[in-house]
Amino acid sequence: MLKALLLENIHPNAIKLLRDHSVELECLKEGLTENDLIARLDGVDILGIRSRTHVTQRVLERSDHLLAIGAYCIGTNQIDLDAASLKGIAAFNAPYSNTRSVAELVIAETIFLLRRLYDKILNAHQGIWDKSAENAREVRGKKLGIIGYGNIGSQVSMLAESMGMDVYYYDVVDKLTIGNATRTRTLHELLAVAEVVTIHVDGNSSNTNLIDEREFTVMKDGVLLLNLSRGHVVNLEALRKNLESGKIAGAALDVFPVEPKDANERFVTPLQNYPNVLLTPHIGGSTEEAQENIAEFVTLKLLEYIRTGNTFTSVNFPKINAPKSDDALSHRLMHVHQNVPGVLSQINGIFAKNNVNVLTQYLRTNELIGYVIADVDREYKDSLFDDLKHVGHTIKVRIV
Repeated sequence: MLKALLLENIHPNAIKLLRDHSVELECLKEGLTENDLIARLDGVDILGIRSRTHVTQRVLERSDHLLAIGAYCIGTNQIDLDAASLKGIAAFNAPYSNTRSVAELVIAETIFLLRRLYDKILNAHQGIWDKSAENAREVRGKKLGIIGYGNIGSQVSMLAESMGMDVYYYDVVDKLTIGNATRTRTLHELLAVAEVVTIHVDGNSSNTNLIDEREFTVMKDGVLLLNLSRGHVVNLEALRKNLESGKIAGAALDVFPVEPKDANERFVTPLQNYPNVLLTPHIGGSTEEAQENIAEFVTLKLLEYIRTGNTFTSVNFPKINAPKSDDALSHRLMHVHQNVPGVLSQINGIFAKNNVNVLTQYLRTNELIGYVIADVDREYKDSLFDDLKHVGHTIKVRIV
C-alpha cells in the first residue's frame, strides 16, 4: 500500500482522493522542520506540502522511499528541485488553480487603498462620522503597472482593464499582450508611469530586492504598491522609509521574507501599525474555490505519476505524457538516470538480453536527468529489474 504524508492543513478533497485510491495517510495541520520532516518521511511514497515546509537537499538525501512531492500551491522554491531530480523524485504544483483568487484580492486591495477605506473604517469603529471625499479616488482611469505578466499578472490585467484602468506591464520574457495593455521595455519605464504597482514574479533568487531604494526613487509620488508574489522581492526597510516620507501613499503585502511556521508563532514585520498598509497572512490563494481546485489538481497529478509514470505537468522531470497501457497485456517500466550519453542503448541491450518485447518506448531529457517509459510484454525474466538498476548512471527504476 502506498503511504502519503500531507502537511500544512491541505484541503480535505486531497485526503478523500488519496483514500479513494487506497493510499495510507498521515495528515498534519502544521509544517515541519528539516529534522522532523526527515523523521516523518520514513516509508513515505508521497509528500504533500504548501509554502511553509522546506524540502531541502538533506531531506531528500535521506528519503530513499519517496517517489513524488506535491506542492499544493503555485510556488516551488521551498523544494530543492535539482536535488529532487537527482534522487528520482518528481515534483508537481498547481500553477493555475488559485490564479483567480489572487487576482481578485489584488483588485479588492487596490480599491481599498484608492478609496482610503482604512481611515473610514477605523473612524466609524471609533464613532467618527467622516463622509469626506478627500483623497478618495476611483480605479477608473488610473495607470496600473504589473510586474510579471504570467498567469496571475495577465489575469489581473484583464480584471483591471474591465474596470477602466490603463494597464502597463513588464516581464523579462516576451508575453502575448492581452486586451489593450501596454508592454514597457524596462522595469523602470513601468515604475515611472504607474500610479498603482502590483508584483507577480516567481521566487527565483535573482528577484531578491527587485524593488529597492533605487526603484522607489523612480516611482511617481503617491504611488500604491502591492506585493502578493514572494516576500523577498521588496526591501521592507526601504518601503517603510518611503511610506513615512509620503512617497508611497499606501501598500498591501500578503507575503514576507520571514513567515510564521504556524498560527502559534508570532508574526513580526517592520510595517505593522501603519494605517495605510494592508497586511494579510499569505492568503492570496486562500479561497474555498482555489483550495478545492488545488487539492484536486495536484492530487490527481501525483496519482497519475505513481500509477502511469506520466510527468507532463511536473516542474522538475522531463515531460512525458504516455497513453495508458493495457495492464492485462503489458507492464510499464520507468527508468530515471543522469543525463549522459548511452543510457538508452544500455537499457535496450538489457531488454534484448532478457528477451523483453518492447511495445512502446519514450525518452525525454532535461539538463540533469533522462527519463524513460517503456511498455513491455508481461513475460520477461526475473533478472530484468536488477539488470536495469545496474545500468550506469541509474537513479531510480520502477515497474507498474
